[in-house]
Amino acid sequence: MHSSEGAAVVGAGPNGLAAAVTLARAGVPVTVFEAAETIGGGTRTTELVEPGVLHDVCSAIHPMALATGFFRAFEIERRMEFVVPEASFANPLDGRAGGGSDRAAIAYHDLDRTVAELGRDGSAYGRFYRPLLARMPEVLDFALGGGMLRWPAHPIAAALTGLRALEQGTPLWNLRFRESAAPALLSGVAAHSIGRLPNLATAGVGLVLGALAHTVGWPVPVGGSRAITDALAADLLAHGGRIETGHPIDDIRELGAYRVRLFDTSARGLERIAGSALPARYRRALRRFSYGDAATKVDFVLDGPIPWSDPRVSQAPTVHVGGSRPELAASERIVASGGHPARPYVLLAQTAEFDPGRNAPGVNAVWSYTHVPSGSTVDMAEPVIRQIERFAPGFRDRIRAVRVTTADEMSRYNRNYHGGDFSAGAITLPQLIARPTVSADPWRTPGRGIYLASSSTPPGPGVHGLSGWYAAKSALRHEYGLAEPDLRLR
Repeated sequence: MHSSEGAAVVGAGPNGLAAAVTLARAGVPVTVFEAAETIGGGTRTTELVEPGVLHDVCSAIHPMALATGFFRAFEIERRMEFVVPEASFANPLDGRAGGGSDRAAIAYHDLDRTVAELGRDGSAYGRFYRPLLARMPEVLDFALGGGMLRWPAHPIAAALTGLRALEQGTPLWNLRFRESAAPALLSGVAAHSIGRLPNLATAGVGLVLGALAHTVGWPVPVGGSRAITDALAADLLAHGGRIETGHPIDDIRELGAYRVRLFDTSARGLERIAGSALPARYRRALRRFSYGDAATKVDFVLDGPIPWSDPRVSQAPTVHVGGSRPELAASERIVASGGHPARPYVLLAQTAEFDPGRNAPGVNAVWSYTHVPSGSTVDMAEPVIRQIERFAPGFRDRIRAVRVTTADEMSRYNRNYHGGDFSAGAITLPQLIARPTVSADPWRTPGRGIYLASSSTPPGPGVHGLSGWYAAKSALRHEYGLAEPDLRLR
């Protein structure tokens, strides 16, 4: 195949690299263009706070890396190491949440253990998840299998998933529960997608992430998230692909030598770069695609582990800090109304115990972010510290260094994060159906040889590589008449 028949991929995040690997494995010459000096997008790991101390820049824990179709086909577990802790995530609670105890809610990899520790609501929590776990491949196919317009291949799994999302995404969400721990677990994981609680779209996201916690677990990548990027890049280079860093693409005409162009950019970014190469109607649809509220990141270096009131919280690499379900809902409601909560929801990753070789002994790199309105320039360090200190007295005294990256700074770090929205588009029910437009093949645009391969397409945000994989398979089918390649390590 001549180089003029090749493909250009714009953006070297996990979706862009998944697309490039798929094309290269099929024999298509591929060049990846990355605006930053390093590849990775949402899977970078670097010295953010102190020299010699590694922090993940965006994503840190990867429940989709062991479960989704692309990474299974790619055999990611044979290419790098993951640690799967016994506890997937935790929600600290205090006496104000009900029950008069500082005992946390823990979602263990083992559902039976989770049920046993949840008290009166344990059996209800088990009944909520067990039917999904029994059909987990079918649930994932429905939720992540390539667009909401498909007739579900597994109607029973689709119905079970839909009914549970309906329950947890509406005011019915407390019907099956009597205490605070189980609802806090469900709300803490649903809040990952940023939005009012309860909400159908966030409930759907939380449902899948929660089910993964009790199947494959929530793994910690050894060496940091960049190990995922490195594995993808190594395979691409081994199959003849090229990567050019520090090379932003601002006009599609710069890619005139390539037959096919795939964009791991936001919908708005595609519209800006492609311009008149896309029909006016489609461009208007891209401009209408909306972006959600944002994240402000607060990274810490501590001189020891976090002193949680309930020591069991240390067993979980991911901690949802925010208290009870009503408190979490109140915090997210303030953000959705344009405010900054005094008691924010904090998503925290503590990896030192699970990947001790990442940093020097005694150095605990703690990753966290909190939700804020789009474009926020507010320094949220103090509210985040107070919220963690509430459940871990003495946390403040262990802080050696801290770095804040506001939502506005996040948007400048990565121009796909509009206003600090790292999802490349708000997670709403309409935008799960039309992402970015209503189409049976939403990765293929009306522009000749132009494909959108980012989280602005199904299945949406997450380190899963699926958006890029689906876009590449569509391009292979429509542009080259080629079948999906074998991605296994050989």
